Amino acid sequence: MFQLGLRFFENGFGRPNVPQKKEPEPSPASLLVWKHGIEVRLVRQPRARRYLLRLQPDGTARLVVPRRGNRAEALRFLERSEAWLLERYRQWQARGTARRAWGDGTRFLFRGEETELRVETLDDRIRLSFAGERVAVALGADYRDAVLAHLRRLAERELPPRTLELAREHGITVHRVTVRAQKTRWGSCSARGTVSLNWRLIQAPVFVRDYLLIHELMHRREMNHSARYWKHVATACPDYRAAEQWLKRTRLEQMD
Repeated sequence: MFQLGLRFFENGFGRPNVPQKKEPEPSPASLLVWKHGIEVRLVRQPRARRYLLRLQPDGTARLVVPRRGNRAEALRFLERSEAWLLERYRQWQARGTARRAWGDGTRFLFRGEETELRVETLDDRIRLSFAGERVAVALGADYRDAVLAHLRRLAERELPPRTLELAREHGITVHRVTVRAQKTRWGSCSARGTVSLNWRLIQAPVFVRDYLLIHELMHRREMNHSARYWKHVATACPDYRAAEQWLKRTRLEQMD
């Protein structure tokens, strides 16, 4: 997930109580066409503490405006972030141009290892195979969707029980585990005890997968990223920093 943040502070102590002209405020989700033809959506989030700029998987930018922020300051933040955003936008364009059909010999990530897709013809059917997995499909020119659908089924079968197993090991109560196709998150945990996981964790190494599960489970103890929260994580997963490095190097947008 591409993300850039800037803390936004306002200090009103000692200021005279003089009415000031209000800045124009962004609507709940206002869209503008910015430089280089990049579409930027301004979204106000009352709980946000700082401005956040992200490049979405569809190539649009999302600029979060915090509770005390305003449109004018948001646009200034956008201007200061121009070089960063433009570089990410060019990377996004390059990935789209480089995308190709998946066929015999295509290589992709599975359980942390680069694996090769083999395509075999069996009478009127096609069999896809990789890393011990077998998938029967109809004849086609691009098998990307079939492979990714199989990976998602594996994730839906494997991730929830592993999450519950780790929850039991650490004495944590979880009410529900879901596997979804988030665009910018590896996982999340709600205050009600629902853990949501990205199916692409099936492509990560086992130690990274388990770290991410523990990361979300520890939010059942601390619903934040405070120092106390990270102590819980370090106790449950001593090598978490190595897993964090892998996640930073391997962004969701680069997985296929």
